[in-house]
Amino acid sequence: MNAVTRACVQSSAGLRMLLAAAGLGFSSLLAAAPQADSAARSPGEPALVSAERDMAQWIERVRGAPCNRSYAGTFVVLSATGAMSSARIWHACDGQRQMERVDALSGTPRTVFRRNGEVRTFLPQSRTVRTDRREESGRFPRAPVPSGTSIARFYAPRLVGQERVAGLVADVVWFRPLDALRFGYRLWSERDTGLLVKRQTLGADGQILEQAAFSELDLNALVRVDQMARSMDATAGYQVVAPTAAVPTTAEAEGWTLRQPVAGFVPVSCRRHAVSATDAAQTALQCLYSDGLASVSLFLESFDPQQHPAQPQASSRGATQFLAQRVLPDAWVTAVGEVPLQTLRLFVGQLERAR
Repeated sequence: MNAVTRACVQSSAGLRMLLAAAGLGFSSLLAAAPQADSAARSPGEPALVSAERDMAQWIERVRGAPCNRSYAGTFVVLSATGAMSSARIWHACDGQRQMERVDALSGTPRTVFRRNGEVRTFLPQSRTVRTDRREESGRFPRAPVPSGTSIARFYAPRLVGQERVAGLVADVVWFRPLDALRFGYRLWSERDTGLLVKRQTLGADGQILEQAAFSELDLNALVRVDQMARSMDATAGYQVVAPTAAVPTTAEAEGWTLRQPVAGFVPVSCRRHAVSATDAAQTALQCLYSDGLASVSLFLESFDPQQHPAQPQASSRGATQFLAQRVLPDAWVTAVGEVPLQTLRLFVGQLERAR
């Protein structure tokens, strides 16, 4: 992966665990499941979460869950490879502003603050602060569900029972994929508040590709927005590194299209990133697609034989898959997403010039 692509991928996933940790990261959008109608099913039969309308109400309830109270906890991510990372998270909301602080407990020391869409990453070893802006669309599940998607068409949600997570009772919901283009998700939402406290990403045979959960969680923590804001703005003694420009655009305006859409995925956003602060010509296009739960980013840049390998490159990091290869004679694409590798191959295979 060359420097240009690596920078774009890192902007999407480099601090994935830390930013994910906020509200169990994936943004606390799924809440406690609706109550099952016990008279409509036999004993022991899992309750089926009714489709489109109930699901929309269910997700809408969770979207407001992080603003109902402040909380603090320790968050752990474990992948099927055995890799583990952990962080300490504080979350606060005053009704209008949401703020989070996430301290890495493993890997390179760093502290990430998020104030609505503004992100600052403090790196104490290098005495630098990296600033960025993150769209809410980058969180899991998406908020709101993108227009044109239908989660009920591609996932079968089922309430499978209750379990305790970090000492709290949580409803367990399984989003079973209805095709081979997406992974499944098992989600634990705290019964009273609706906060997501645990998540598993499941492969085709049910194996756990990645698991993220609070190991301890205080739902009555005294965390205040104003106190956290002062810490976020305390950049004295640090070199502040501003983000490179990202210009909103569309794939079509940049000369790209998909011959056929990938089932269930709709375009959400597209931006052209100036990757190098010193070379304005060094840019990459990032187009984001989503099915309402999973997302795929396509990073497009000019092909450079000095930097790009001749053969396609595929890898995985937990549940996140990466595919990079040459498309057409003059372009290089890196596809990134929490989807099966065949889904990324389908996206890349459908890419063509729009003009």
